[in-house]
Amino acid sequence: MKAMILTAPGDVENFQLAEIDTPKPQKNEVLVKVKAISVNPVDTKTRAGEAFYGQLKDDGPVIVGWDISGEVAEVGEGVTEFKPGDGVFGMVNFPGSGKAYAEYVAAPVAHLAHKPANISHEEAAAATLAALTAWQVLVHEAKIQSGQRVLIHAAAGGVGHFAVQIAKHFGAYVIGTASVENHDFLRSLDVDETIDYKRQKVEEVVKNVDIVLDSLGVENTLKSLKTLRSGGKIVSILGGANDTVQEEASKHHIEAKNYLVHSSAEDMTQLADLLQRGIIRAHVAFTFPFEDMAKAHQQVESHKTRGKVTVLVQ
Repeated sequence: MKAMILTAPGDVENFQLAEIDTPKPQKNEVLVKVKAISVNPVDTKTRAGEAFYGQLKDDGPVIVGWDISGEVAEVGEGVTEFKPGDGVFGMVNFPGSGKAYAEYVAAPVAHLAHKPANISHEEAAAATLAALTAWQVLVHEAKIQSGQRVLIHAAAGGVGHFAVQIAKHFGAYVIGTASVENHDFLRSLDVDETIDYKRQKVEEVVKNVDIVLDSLGVENTLKSLKTLRSGGKIVSILGGANDTVQEEASKHHIEAKNYLVHSSAEDMTQLADLLQRGIIRAHVAFTFPFEDMAKAHQQVESHKTRGKVTVLVQ
């Protein structure tokens, strides 16, 4: 099968299209014929030698990626949830070795859901890591409730645009930060209040928030404490809740946590239902052919993508 392997950590020229053996599905796994892949910031960091590169380099040919959508080609022992020909999507083995940049991926059934028939494989692949992150942060970690005020940073980005839609689904009042060029896009997602982070200081104009989803890091996490009410919660997906931030948060009776998304068929099934019903949708800004994986990474690294970047495999 074709796979995009990483010959060494570093820039995109270290990607190499290669022929390698097709994996065999093990017990409670299925072999997925991949149709589309989603590319995330963690992919680009891993490619550069950061994030999960140290883990991947000891697991055979280094194949980056976790987000897939495709069709079941073969089922392993004990699999009853899926059959050959079923459309599936999910974030595979995260955190761990997903090996998604390939024509075929062996994936645990515990990480997959049935793909809704009303969306494309590109849209399904886009609604995996980013959508799972938004869902797990808001639903499991922050325990979002109707009527709460929710501040979402980088609201037009991959995680952000899903977080907006999920928060609105739960009946929250949503405040989103983005450059002014993306404000119309946020309004199309029913954001209640838009903040131009380039011209406004969020910590000065936003107050009495119940939940903050931070995707920018320590400096932003610290500033965002000023937007929260006593008893509020801030969850950082970029390690922003360090010891200093947590100490400052506790002074104001604010809960500050870091969060790392994990693979979950149960959560993917919840997202599949929302996608099927049209309650949330994936905005795919760019789609590249498999051979242009380097360009897909460069687009993600531009930090100027509205929604998601996907790659078509076959």
